[in-house]
Amino acid sequence: MSLTGKVMLAGVIGWPVTHSLSPVLHGHWLAEHGIDGAMVPLAAGREDLTAVINGVRRAGFKGVNVTVPHKESAFAIAHTVDAAAQAAGAANLLVFRDGKIEGRNTDSIGLAESLRESIGDLNGKTVVLLGAGGAARGALLALEMLGAASIHLLNRDAHRAKTLASSLAPHVKAPVHPGSLDDWKNVAGAAALLVNSTSAGMGNNPSLDIDLGALPKDAAVCDIVYNPLETKLLQDAGSRGHKTIDGLGMLLHQAVPSFEAFFGVKPSVTPALRAALVKVLGANR
Repeated sequence: MSLTGKVMLAGVIGWPVTHSLSPVLHGHWLAEHGIDGAMVPLAAGREDLTAVINGVRRAGFKGVNVTVPHKESAFAIAHTVDAAAQAAGAANLLVFRDGKIEGRNTDSIGLAESLRESIGDLNGKTVVLLGAGGAARGALLALEMLGAASIHLLNRDAHRAKTLASSLAPHVKAPVHPGSLDDWKNVAGAAALLVNSTSAGMGNNPSLDIDLGALPKDAAVCDIVYNPLETKLLQDAGSRGHKTIDGLGMLLHQAVPSFEAFFGVKPSVTPALRAALVKVLGANR
């Protein structure tokens, strides 16, 4: 990579940020398009977020991607937010333009495009979504984009599932049926898709303990976790013949609007890009 005094800069901000794949991902596209630019990792604790954001704005950055634990705080910092960020109550993208901070959320479109790429739209189909945290909020919006007819939202704490379903009711046309994980066997038989939006199976976290035998044979299984790429849930699903969708596709597709906002070019998600990220994930094990 060769940078000049005309370099366009963007950042990814989080705590920690060493795990972020954004510099590699955006670096691939910058090289592919011959753009004089860079994606800079910015480590910032909760107490330093505002100061770091103000600093990079003054330094001429085009904007920043936002990762944990700052998405809700980024939403609060933004002067304006798009509809997706408003619905999610969180921003994973801040764009600096005309002296203002624009907050956006690309998580839902990232998951929607990953699912569409793998299994197409969900018109008339039933989905089971596991989890009731911030990732589940984005996943519900993604399922709405794909036209899901009915969504069963299951969580260990059924009250949290009910709260999330209620809060997103104005944004999701499909009926959302909240419940606990104990309801799994009662609803799995009608599902065309299972989506895990929890952190179960990520890193050293325990895996999900659910019986996939309750799913129809032609149902697909998606896990938004991308490290490891093949969680135990996906391993089990694959061994039963289900189509599986890992979390890397969501990561790649949610970065497309970020790159376009920062560098003015809409990039493509290609097998070469995926291979580059898979290589990095393998090296980091």
